Amino acid sequence: MTEILQKSIPYNPLTERPLPGIQPTAMDDWLQQDDAFAEQMAKRERLLSERRGEVLALHESAMPAALELLELVLAKTYPGAADQVTRADGIKVRIDRTKPLETLCLLVQEDFCILQKQEAEHVLTGAILCFPASWKLSEKFMRPLIGIHDPVASYDDDIAKRVQRLFDGIQPGRPLWRFNALWYEDAELFQPRSASAPRHVRERAGAKFLRSERQCLLRLPQSRAVVFSIHTYVLAARTVPEP
Repeated sequence: MTEILQKSIPYNPLTERPLPGIQPTAMDDWLQQDDAFAEQMAKRERLLSERRGEVLALHESAMPAALELLELVLAKTYPGAADQVTRADGIKVRIDRTKPLETLCLLVQEDFCILQKQEAEHVLTGAILCFPASWKLSEKFMRPLIGIHDPVASYDDDIAKRVQRLFDGIQPGRPLWRFNALWYEDAELFQPRSASAPRHVRERAGAKFLRSERQCLLRLPQSRAVVFSIHTYVLAARTVPEP
């Protein structure tokens, strides 16, 4: 296994914050590019080619939102793009608007989940998820927020209600973000795991790597879908700063 690691991280992942740990950010900081860009993008392309059914899901009702998301990402990262862009690593990517999530997969390091309001809850109706941190897209697709977080012990009814109110209140152009910190024995980015076989949670002592997800929530102005984006950092444990 080839280790894909960042040399640094733009926040301290060990800073403790109470759940859900949300704070505002700016649209200019929504998407980020780091020193592992080329290696992560090559990994994403391989996963999309070899394990498409495990990393991509899109319900037909989410197609307009997926297209809107693609245009927004293009505007932020490749302004003026028409049919093709050249990434920072020199790779050319064709813009295929009939396959918005596949195209997004090859443009930026972030994974994207699309959640749409259905009755009282937001439901996961689409995703490109190349770097899952011990969960499986197939088990969460078309499920509401409370169902998505079932295996998380700290995600109780009170937290669920607070998160749903948060989703309801997100405004276009005003993204929110949070982060997590997960200790792992290996640096593999693609770590799907069934909820029926949860991962043993490791502590820092003895762990070789820290995995941290920079997670953002953003409202799309036209479809009104909420986008949950995930930028994954993996660092060698010895390089992680103290909290």
